[in-house]
Amino acid sequence: MGMLPQRTKVTAVAHLGWREMAKDARASLKRVAIGSDHAGFDLKTHLVSMLESLGYRVEDYGTHSTDAVDYPHICASVARAVRDAKADVGIVLGGSGQGEQIAANKVRGVRAALCNDLWLAEMARSHNDANVLAMGGRVVSPELAERIVGKFLDTPFEGGRHARRVGQLGEIEAEESARRES
Repeated sequence: MGMLPQRTKVTAVAHLGWREMAKDARASLKRVAIGSDHAGFDLKTHLVSMLESLGYRVEDYGTHSTDAVDYPHICASVARAVRDAKADVGIVLGGSGQGEQIAANKVRGVRAALCNDLWLAEMARSHNDANVLAMGGRVVSPELAERIVGKFLDTPFEGGRHARRVGQLGEIEAEESARRES
């Protein structure tokens, strides 16, 4: 692989800060950005209440009803809040969570993971240093969603060989951005 643009190196430094912060995961991840479409609205409302009761600062990026709405801009707003360090972690919710994950992953520096079970939430954080959690409100119960969110917030990034791989993801992202700019 060729040399990366200078701004990519700055992004990598910012990312190392995230890894350092993740050593004591739940204690560090106190600011949560959250958003959903209409299909994830009820689950979002439930999770906002749960997170606030546990002392998290939650910023809700919408939607604010069960009226049909398009999710891409909502999920991008959540992802940008994480990228811009306005939130430590993001949560995006929809019917399946799949489209929401894809939308969040369009934001450079975001690693959104669709986790509709506990094992995936643990692996997303420990191996992939995921910073946005996607779930499906039509797939998981509120009780299971609470456990998935807890697992996601409690699990630190392992680093080691996984750090090298996450770094490679950043390199690919930078290469693709550079191609678009040229």
